[in-house]
Amino acid sequence: MSFSARLGIGFMRALAHLPLPVVRGLGAALGPVLHALAKPRRHVVDVNLALCFPEKTPEERRRIARQTFVYVAQAWFDRAWLWHAPAEVIRQRVTLKGALDEIDVGEQPTILFAPHFYGLDAAATRLTMHTPKQSTTIYTTQRNPVMDEWTREGRTRFGNVTVLHRMDGVKQIVANLRRGGLLYLLPDMDFGPAHTEFVPFFHTLAATTPSLSRFSRLARAKVVPVLSRLTKDGYEIEVLPSWQDFPTHDAIADTARMNAQLAEWIRTMPAQYYWVHRRFKTRPPGEPSVY
Repeated sequence: MSFSARLGIGFMRALAHLPLPVVRGLGAALGPVLHALAKPRRHVVDVNLALCFPEKTPEERRRIARQTFVYVAQAWFDRAWLWHAPAEVIRQRVTLKGALDEIDVGEQPTILFAPHFYGLDAAATRLTMHTPKQSTTIYTTQRNPVMDEWTREGRTRFGNVTVLHRMDGVKQIVANLRRGGLLYLLPDMDFGPAHTEFVPFFHTLAATTPSLSRFSRLARAKVVPVLSRLTKDGYEIEVLPSWQDFPTHDAIADTARMNAQLAEWIRTMPAQYYWVHRRFKTRPPGEPSVY
């Protein structure tokens, strides 16, 4: 397994030097193959889209599903140049826009709410290049130690980045924030029934961690959304103004607000959200699995 992992990483290092149209072309070719062969994952995507977009026709949802597999492949191959190409290549291909003063100005603790769009690695890389502030990200360990090391190195390549595991607890996260740091937070996945709340996501209750509200309250941090969009020239990363009246004293209401806002963003680019994740895996007591 380690040999194959090292071979794959070597391939990605080589891929980093190719023109972007070639890299994207590989993803465009692989995407339909994944859609055809990865039947269990395709089923997950189909169920997610049916639950979230019942107003769309089956053919509209199939088009979104096919395109999302293309984005999966393209985003994966893009890690080659995000993690190995020279910094000037990344600056050319990944553009930053929007409310950058939310990051650049002042010392207030800041949570960058980064939903699981396929450009999330591009956003993390470009933002750590942009700011000298200490940045913390929460990480899920990879099963293969070689891949784990490669992923960690890629995500800490630029800037002042601390990588913590989800099980490390909140103490260090909050301490880093209180020192005026940044927390790159991706709370929009199903992490199981522990420490989650059931709040609506589109039309269905989804187990959702209230960590955005909790960290914001504990560290007195503002929440700044970061949206990543895959484009033909690379990625466009938009920093939005910080949320007003957040957090409140009601973490469940805050989490419901997060999911409602996320749904609005997803509607603007439905194929670019991480539908391959079993977002509705955890069901309320007594409800059957949707998958």
